[in-house]
Amino acid sequence: MRKLLASTLLAGGLFALAGSAQAAECGDVSIAEMNWASAGVAAHVDKIILESGYGCKVTLVTGDTMPTFASMNEKAEPDMAPEMWIDSFRTALDTAVAEGRLIRAAPLLSDGGVQGWWIPKFLADAHPDIKSVQDALKHPDLFPAPEDPSKAAIFNCPSGWNCQVSTSNLYRALAADKDGFQLIDPGSAAGLDGSIASAFEKKQGWFGYYWAPTAILGKYDMIKLSFGVEHNKAEWDACTAVPDCAEPKVNSYPSSDVYTVVTKAFSEKAEVAMEYVKTRKWDNQTVGKVLAWMDDNQATNEDGAKYFMKTYPELWATWVAPDVAEKVKAGL
Repeated sequence: MRKLLASTLLAGGLFALAGSAQAAECGDVSIAEMNWASAGVAAHVDKIILESGYGCKVTLVTGDTMPTFASMNEKAEPDMAPEMWIDSFRTALDTAVAEGRLIRAAPLLSDGGVQGWWIPKFLADAHPDIKSVQDALKHPDLFPAPEDPSKAAIFNCPSGWNCQVSTSNLYRALAADKDGFQLIDPGSAAGLDGSIASAFEKKQGWFGYYWAPTAILGKYDMIKLSFGVEHNKAEWDACTAVPDCAEPKVNSYPSSDVYTVVTKAFSEKAEVAMEYVKTRKWDNQTVGKVLAWMDDNQATNEDGAKYFMKTYPELWATWVAPDVAEKVKAGL
């Protein structure tokens, strides 16, 4: 009996040591909580999983794209940025990865950041011939302008946003005015959101620019239309995204690559958690549903993360080993 008790205590001690070794392996981790909702929720999801599942001690720090990248690249702080839209610093990131300072982990948004011209799904279902922007332009009667329903409307980005330039140029490239369409400035992001909400309440057509993942596309089922051409980066850079380009051509919006970026130091001190960081990703529809719930409930990023963890266990449990998933579930 003494031998059995001794061996049991020894095994228990070894297990405890293994657990503490795992925690020590992970250690202190700093995560950038970016100043937009989807990235903020992702930071809190990572905090929950790294603390409950891997024994890390996580601190969230305020972040924004370029300052966070510069700090990670130059100072190795913070350890991790869950949602980095890398198009604006791709070359610098490639250099940092090649030189061993930073690691590009999972593409957090599996669909990428998406933008384009959309219509309500209920309208697309009722008019299955509308597959492209050009198809929609053949039906000005379906998209009444808010101030003058006898005219048709394409909703633009608010003034001062980069997407206002590209949308204006594409409007001209398509000669949409000849089909009876006006380009509408919604005045603000709230105005743009309100125009979509109003269209759904009235079961009316809506046609214009939007992007994903967002709370609005989590609330309202929209269909992104094709422009009938592939994205032409050279044309985009030379004209589509240039204010008042003289001769814009029809082009498609680019999808943005959205990755988790971590420091080399994090990968070394928290090696046990790197498989998770390299694996976890979610789709825009799921993110949109979480953001819509947050919007409806005036919820914080932390609230949104807890809602996601409790609502979508079948998704996040695939990101970690079964024993880690059990620890996380126990901590919720």
